[in-house]
Amino acid sequence: MITDMTTGKPGAVLWKFSMPILISSMFQQIYNIADSVIVGQICGDDALAAIGASYNITMIFMAFALGCNVGCSVVISQFFGAKKYTLTKTAINTSYISVLLLSAFLTVFGCIFCRPILSLLGTPQNIFNDGAAYLDIYTYGLLFLFLYNICTGIFTSLGDSQTPLWFLIASSIINIALDLIFVGPLNMGVSGAAWATFIAQGIAGVVAFIVLNDRIRKKIVSEENPKHFSVQIFKKICFISIPSILQNSFVSVGNLLVQTVINRFGSPVLAGYSAAIKLNSFSVTSFASLSNGLSNYTAQNIGANKIERVKQGFKTSIIMAFAVAIPFTAAFAFAPQFCMQMFLSADKTQAISAGVDFLHIVSPFYIVVATKLMADGIHRGACAMKWFIASTFFDLIIRVILSFVFADLWGLNGVWLSWPIGWIFAALLILTAYFFGAWKPKKALEF
Repeated sequence: MITDMTTGKPGAVLWKFSMPILISSMFQQIYNIADSVIVGQICGDDALAAIGASYNITMIFMAFALGCNVGCSVVISQFFGAKKYTLTKTAINTSYISVLLLSAFLTVFGCIFCRPILSLLGTPQNIFNDGAAYLDIYTYGLLFLFLYNICTGIFTSLGDSQTPLWFLIASSIINIALDLIFVGPLNMGVSGAAWATFIAQGIAGVVAFIVLNDRIRKKIVSEENPKHFSVQIFKKICFISIPSILQNSFVSVGNLLVQTVINRFGSPVLAGYSAAIKLNSFSVTSFASLSNGLSNYTAQNIGANKIERVKQGFKTSIIMAFAVAIPFTAAFAFAPQFCMQMFLSADKTQAISAGVDFLHIVSPFYIVVATKLMADGIHRGACAMKWFIASTFFDLIIRVILSFVFADLWGLNGVWLSWPIGWIFAALLILTAYFFGAWKPKKALEF
């Protein structure tokens, strides 16, 4: 259902639009977690550590996919909000071509460099081959990953957050079912989990592409034939996408650098970190999905020059973020042992202890990072990218530096402390920019 978010009560519009995005994000995280849960329980902590060793590299690829998703959706949202339907279709065509070329380049890059990167990170030898095998298969499926994410971005830019949800639910069910078959009876181990993700993403990407194009053909009528590719629109997409890619990539690169510290403590600790970081990513990605929804809402209203609606949307988004953050905080603060034992058997005490300590330290600060991400969403949707990227840089630099310094002072708990400290400083920076109006356009947008 294509929706104009420039009319109606802002709070009601944003709640209705954002909830399917949040649920979609949660399902996506569930089937990412399913790989680790099933592999950890069936194959043991070395197999879980192998997935953990490759996880931050896969998240760099995901950063490109999500950055393209956000960049394309913001630009398309602005054209759609301004009722410029020919430009809307041109932006969609430009997005398809750009993503096709980028995914092909990254596939070649991944096939060449993933194994050397694992070696450079000091991945323990007992898990290296499984980690490399998982990465190889994941790289083969990058085209489907990018196709699904760009289709999701286009759906949400047109105000339809429900259709991608149904695709993701179906994909999650398929992924988990294949995990159980490939890792269980077929005894394919870590590679089986990777193939399950490959197949599930492939189905979701192809079906989403078919349905989206049928929807556009029937629902969006343009006054003239759209172009297949526009250099000007491509530059506009890059203006949004590149900082978004850098934001997510910086987080992943920062985590990779932190992982070099964690690797010193051995594969049991890496297994615990692998489980805990998946749980942490579940929560933070949920907040980020609300931020992405807010970006689309902001972009449509900026395109329609309705600034007050953006302010009202920010207030609503803070309430939504707190509503999501509090349950995660409670679960990880009061029942971390139970959460960790979804991944690891009770006798893996060293791994579980490392993960429990991580969750205890970071989870009380989820309200901070959730607030920061909502302010990010406003600035991204308004194309105020310098503040958006500055807050991310700040978080990355603080987290990486402190993880190395604190590791020598307080061991693993010192590394875990770098997360909330980075969040606090980044939140202060982006909120200052928001309240001083750095996101507001200086004049009405021209297309």
